[in-house]
Formats: sequence, structure tokens, C-alpha cells
Amino acid sequence: MIHWLAPYLFSDDVCRLLGYISFRAGGAAVTAFLLAILLGPAVIRWLRNQGLRERIDGTGSAKLEELHKDKVGTPTMGGLFVIGAILAAAALWLRFDGVNRYSLPALVLVGGFAGVGLWDDRVKLRQGLAGEKKRGISKREKQGALTILALLVGLWLLGPAALQGDAGGPHLYVPFVKDLSFDLSVWFGVPFLVVAVLVLTGSANAVNLTDGLDGLAAGCVATSAIAYAAITYAVGRVDWSQYLLVPHVAGAGEMAVLMAALLGGALGFLWFNAAPAMVFMGDVGSLGLGGALAYAALISRTELVLLVVGGVFVAEALSVILQVASFRLRKKRVFRCAPLHHHFQFGGMPETRVVARTWIVSALLAMCSLLLFKVR
Repeated sequence: MIHWLAPYLFSDDVCRLLGYISFRAGGAAVTAFLLAILLGPAVIRWLRNQGLRERIDGTGSAKLEELHKDKVGTPTMGGLFVIGAILAAAALWLRFDGVNRYSLPALVLVGGFAGVGLWDDRVKLRQGLAGEKKRGISKREKQGALTILALLVGLWLLGPAALQGDAGGPHLYVPFVKDLSFDLSVWFGVPFLVVAVLVLTGSANAVNLTDGLDGLAAGCVATSAIAYAAITYAVGRVDWSQYLLVPHVAGAGEMAVLMAALLGGALGFLWFNAAPAMVFMGDVGSLGLGGALAYAALISRTELVLLVVGGVFVAEALSVILQVASFRLRKKRVFRCAPLHHHFQFGGMPETRVVARTWIVSALLAMCSLLLFKVR
């Protein structure tokens, strides 16, 4: 938006400066951070006054509820101000003209996923006030809503946005292998839509599962956003993509601005969410943040790289899948408790140590993804 207004507000030199993605990415990061810092106290106060507080009941684990008893009464749904800050910063600093046709779908996706999370949070908290043990909307309702949104965005990318139109349509690229890709545009783009749904909803749910300890999800989102800011910027430049031997996607560089806003918003939320947390993000935050990361991977055609960048989220989601599958098939548990961060808690590791070590792993994975990006 600011790029449109610039000719009416600033000199030619400033207008040229606003043409640089790097400058607008910096502006988006700072804007999102400051908005989160400014909005946070008021939103937290409002959440507290409305009685929108964390629930620890209905988990099915007495030990887990005992470990988290100090979190009772902490306001939740803090994702309202972090997602609001990210969307506002992105709308201000993103470009929507020319090849930058992926910006608007990004805002729709993040806002839509956050809306599904808001729906779930509201139902969950209303059930808590009524004394019910149920915890939010059903899995079918949540996954169904996320899938519909992912399909709509996927159709948008196939149609009006013409993702990789110069290559005949979107392709799935295999990391570390040169000149190997799979055409996802066959059969009217159905393979791409399947990939889009899996990546977008899978990432959103994985971040949601990771959001269980003070600062855990926000810190990991921040490191992942840094990695994808660099990746999308590289993919969006012809010279860099040729040097790195990765597919060039015109307009993908604009997603670096979105990732910078994601970074700023995550850090702004961490200001209030670091232990002991003053607020929790709730599904309204985690689903929106996870969707934003996945969207950057989708646009940059690096869906498989996301498995490395978001390795912490993958591990958390896999731990739940393995735990459920093992218990149903063998009547035995693989982990003391799932998701994975609770396994370490049950082993006696302090929460702050679990979070700090997970941040370190997430940062290392982000660095590895950038170091290996050139490997072919």
C-alpha cells in the first residue's frame, strides 16, 4: 500500500528506496513488532476482563494438568493482536501490482486461518465457562474449514495468480537434486491442490500442536520466518536463482516482506509470551502463523524444504501421530506424553530449558536449510 501512496507523499529518492524489497521487509518487521508491542497490553487487559483465560482441564492427563496449574487464569487468544499486527504491517509494506500477484492471497489465507482458530478458541472457552470438558470445535470442523480455505487459495494460485505460469504451471522440486521435478499442473492442477492442502493445513496444525509452552511456538516461528525471508528473496531474483540452481518464481521475493512481518509479529508476541507468559496465542495465532510459513514455501516452490526449516513443528506433529497410532494398535505409548515437548517435561526437564533448547534446534535447522539450499 505504501508503494502506491509514495508518489503522493515522498520525494523521488524515497520512492526509489521503497522499491527495494529489503527496505520494505525491514519496514514490515519493525511495524509488526511495534504494533504488537503497542496493541498487546490493551488486548491482554481486554481478554482478562472478558474472562478469556487458559484452560488446562480436559487434557486427559492429571500430571500434565498439575505441571501447568500455574497457567490457569492466564489470558489466551493473544493471537488476535499478533495476527492483527502482521496483517496490518504486510498490507502496508507489500506490493500488489505487476508480478506481485501473491500478496493478496497471502493476506486472505493468514486472516482466514486465524478466523478458524478464533472460532475454535471461542467455542473452547465458552464450553469451559459452561463447565463442559469438550475442548473446542470438532477435528472434522476445524480440518474441513482449513481445507476449504486452502483449496480456495490453491485455485487462486492456479488461476488468477498463475503460479509458475512461465513453466506451464507449478512443479514440485526435490531438494539436493538438479533438474528433477514433478509437474503438478496435470489433471487440471489437482495434484497441486492436494499438495497445497497438505502443506497449508499440515503446517498450521503442526504449529498449533507446538504451541504448548511459554514462548515455544513464537520463538520457532521467528527462526523459520528468517529462513524463509532469505529463501523467498533468493527465489524471486533471477540472478540469485540462477546461481543457486533453483527455479525462479517472479514475484516470490515479495514474500520476504510477509516473512519479515511474521518475524516482527512473533518477536512482539514473545515480548509478552516469554516465561512466565502474560498471554497465550491460542489457535487464532498458531493457525495463522503456521499458514503464513506454509504459504511462503508454496510460493517459493520449496514445500519439501519446509520439512527442514520447520523441523521442530514436524517433530511435534509426528510425535502426536506416532503416539495415537501406537496406543490404538499396540495399547502402548511411545512417548511419556505427546506432543514431544511434554515428553521432556514429564522426564523432569524444566519448561524454560525445554523451550530454550527447542529454540536452539529450530535456529540450527533454519541455518542448515540456508546452507544446503545451494546443494544440488
